[in-house]
Amino acid sequence: QVQLVESGGGLLQAGGSLRLSCAASGRTVRSYAMGWFRQAPGKEREFVAAINWSGVTIYYADSVKGRFTISRDNTKSTVYLQMNSLKPEDTAVYYCAARSYVASMGAPEYDYWGQGTQVTVSS
Repeated sequence: QVQLVESGGGLLQAGGSLRLSCAASGRTVRSYAMGWFRQAPGKEREFVAAINWSGVTIYYADSVKGRFTISRDNTKSTVYLQMNSLKPEDTAVYYCAARSYVASMGAPEYDYWGQGTQVTVSS
């Protein structure tokens, strides 16, 4: 089992920055690929970013490319999502997720999920 706890969400104005953290515990966390997804009210959960176990392979959704950066610190069993130039359309609950080794952009391929953290961007 892997437990995931997100933190760092909040309310801010458009153009601002925020860093989300996802602390993982349980089984050998460093062998897991990690992903960030988000879900806005009335919308389906969508992929944001993913990083493989070593940090070498990274994927981003087109909507966040150039603004968001995913990273991980395996010594702290933590993955981060640095979000810059935030827009009102980035408003959503952000979830981190874990799966073995290989990063994926598909939510069904992830085995473990956190409870989510709310990010609200005002215009």
